[in-house]
Amino acid sequence: MKRKNLYGLLMRVGVMLEAAALICLIATGVTSRKGKEEETKQTSAGGIWEVLEKHQRGEIVETQSGDYIKWVDFTVPADAMTKAYQYDVDSYGQEIHLNWIELLAYAAARQGGDFGKAAMKNIDECADELQKGRTMEILTEKLKYYPYYLEAYTAVLGGFVGEYEMDGEKRYGLKAYSPIAAGFYYTDYDDFGASRSYGYARPHLGHDMMGQIGTPIEIICGTCASKNDVQVFAF
Repeated sequence: MKRKNLYGLLMRVGVMLEAAALICLIATGVTSRKGKEEETKQTSAGGIWEVLEKHQRGEIVETQSGDYIKWVDFTVPADAMTKAYQYDVDSYGQEIHLNWIELLAYAAARQGGDFGKAAMKNIDECADELQKGRTMEILTEKLKYYPYYLEAYTAVLGGFVGEYEMDGEKRYGLKAYSPIAAGFYYTDYDDFGASRSYGYARPHLGHDMMGQIGTPIEIICGTCASKNDVQVFAF
């Protein structure tokens, strides 16, 4: 009888020890996983996590760190881009070819990124001075933030305008276009940088666009490097 009681006691103690060990393992695993997630978060390329968190809190994030720009809000209006673009296209093939991105960056540097009437006038003034033979180096030598705006706007607009061929004919102008055919309805979400939690916590690195069934859509397949370089997108 005493042996049975002793055996039962040992069994209960053993079960309790196993349960305690299991709890410890689970707790350790959770802590380790959180630690790995935090480590990945802290080392993600360009500090995007830090930037997005600051942006969500409403803090100013239009800053420059090291040799690269970490974040910029692109707020150039369509009329300013149209004006600068027309100068670029009209001067193509001439001795002095104006660059529309440089014109926009000049106006932004003069007005602190505000594209009101003064900035529109600055675009005209810059184009006029360049056509008279002055250089961008001379015009921008006292504009501290011109390099910043030039780099930021080039990141957004670079490659939009240039030479291309259509029906065997060489042309120059706007090369960028909507992937969805004109006249077809579609919806989209301005959710770039929004939080995603499916699978693991991360920022959304795309812009979702959805057309109706039967809508002609130009599709380019590609990849987008993201956290751990495992996220693949089809555009």
